[in-house]
Amino acid sequence: MSDYSDEIYDKPFDVRVWKLIWRFFLPYRRELLKIIALMSLCSVVDVAIPLYQKYVIDNFIFVRATDHIWEVTAFGIVMMLVTLAAIMAFTRLAIRVEMGFSRDLKKACFDHLQTLSLSYFNTTPVGYIIARVMSDTDKIGLMVAWGLVNMMWGLSYILFAIIAMLALSFRLGIWLAAMAPVMMFLTLRFQRRILRHNRTARRVNSMITGSFNEGIMGARTSKTIVAEDINIAEFGELTGRMYRASVRSATWSAVYTPVMLMFGAAAIAVITAKGLGYVDGGAMAFGTLSAMISYAINIFEPVRQLSDTFSEVTSTQANIERVDALLRREPEITDSPRVTAVYGDSFEPKHENWETIRGDVVFDDVTFKYPDGDEYVLEHFNLEVPAGSCVALVGETGAGKSTLVNLVCRFYEPTSGRILIDGRDYRERSQLWLHSNIGYVLQSPHLFSGTVRDNIRYGRLDATDEDIMRASRLVSADRVIEKLPEGLGSDVGEGGDRLSTGEKQLISFARAVIADPRIFVLDEATSSVDTETERVIQNAVSKVLSGRTSFLIAHRLSTIKMADMILVVRDGKITERGTHRELLKKDGYYRQLYSMQYEREIL
Repeated sequence: MSDYSDEIYDKPFDVRVWKLIWRFFLPYRRELLKIIALMSLCSVVDVAIPLYQKYVIDNFIFVRATDHIWEVTAFGIVMMLVTLAAIMAFTRLAIRVEMGFSRDLKKACFDHLQTLSLSYFNTTPVGYIIARVMSDTDKIGLMVAWGLVNMMWGLSYILFAIIAMLALSFRLGIWLAAMAPVMMFLTLRFQRRILRHNRTARRVNSMITGSFNEGIMGARTSKTIVAEDINIAEFGELTGRMYRASVRSATWSAVYTPVMLMFGAAAIAVITAKGLGYVDGGAMAFGTLSAMISYAINIFEPVRQLSDTFSEVTSTQANIERVDALLRREPEITDSPRVTAVYGDSFEPKHENWETIRGDVVFDDVTFKYPDGDEYVLEHFNLEVPAGSCVALVGETGAGKSTLVNLVCRFYEPTSGRILIDGRDYRERSQLWLHSNIGYVLQSPHLFSGTVRDNIRYGRLDATDEDIMRASRLVSADRVIEKLPEGLGSDVGEGGDRLSTGEKQLISFARAVIADPRIFVLDEATSSVDTETERVIQNAVSKVLSGRTSFLIAHRLSTIKMADMILVVRDGKITERGTHRELLKKDGYYRQLYSMQYEREIL
């Protein structure tokens, strides 16, 4: 099982990768600058606290004085209030940046997906696309907002703390300043190993989720083929891999914590020992030693946090590169700038320039092979389909029947030759113009979550309930609607799972019909329904296709007898063409198919 959401990534930090999403930073530059300022303010206050502590010890506690104690106390309260206000402000800003940045990335990815050709979705796993749009964008948004917060606080605190320590005691400050790089080096070494094992565990966890989902969804199949032992073995292997990766990560974490605690304790002990010697010799005040010890204790946290954040920043580069790869993916089918200028695009169509379509379709010397294929599916193919004609495509599964339909719908374009719609190469008009004039009904129709009304109205968004019912009656979908408890307002469930296959088919027919397309494509629309529903759908088809250009892909030859032309497809080639009667007289492959189906129906 492949996992596309968390590939292994172990590259060093590269600022060029972050430049790939620079345009998404620009709308939030003010918020980011405010976050930097607020975090710098927090670090200044954090650095000032040991200095405040030094002042109180030297001027009040050590000398047992109480004069102006309230003013000093008030100053300490002000520092805490300033920190509280800054934390509230930068938290609000960071959340806005995280949510906004993720939203903008998601929208950009989703909008770009609308422009990609059908071939991209045919060759790219759904899980991979979802991971790009959801997981990767969330990870980037999280790192941009909160990673920046952690880095700015850590960097500014370390810088200001080192300045304060050197100002208080240059000799002790040098000791502490020298320890900071050593601590960061150790942290980076540990965090790199912890991160690697954590990512392995997360990747395997995704695979476990997928395996668990397959086991549940395919439970009936597993029972019928007695595959329980295989499932248990595969699941056990995956959980074992996750267990080993998690234990390794926990082991490194268990070692890292005491090592850093020991290192910190040693640093504090050295500072305390040397500082006490300076205090005894009169070279240092006791409050100064107290402040230096506080810095020695506090400086470990920003160093650790900075190292952790840097590791995550480096890790996030993989998410950026994957999102950028999606955004840079070019659609294989595009309209020329001249066509876009006249007809508009999918987001800003210029309907006023769209011509009315009649439905004449001509294949003019068309040769075609799929972008990832080596063999030509069609070679010098010619076909004229007058407006209002019905063309049926028959053949074995995988023979290539859908190729012609995909070309007509411009899901793919000819490798050479032309396809003419109403006498003009369809590349001289926009894809949206063509797709808006095509009604497509699939073998396994997809309904969106929502009501019956919503699903039918997808065919024409301004349709009224009267329009919806008129289209439904035309294809006999009104029978389905009348049986539902809330009629048009009934929820169809996820993917239409509350309806039978035949009911979904009729609803999808109504959705296609309400757009009043001039070209219809029926892709084995009756192959998955019972005999009664097939009869209803056939009656609907005869009504709907009247006066429209249509292409039928069918396994059941009884559904295509009325076609004006039947094309027999074998091994990607058109081997026979003619009417039902003409092909029966030829005594070819079509007659063999028809005879076999007829005999099965009699038996």
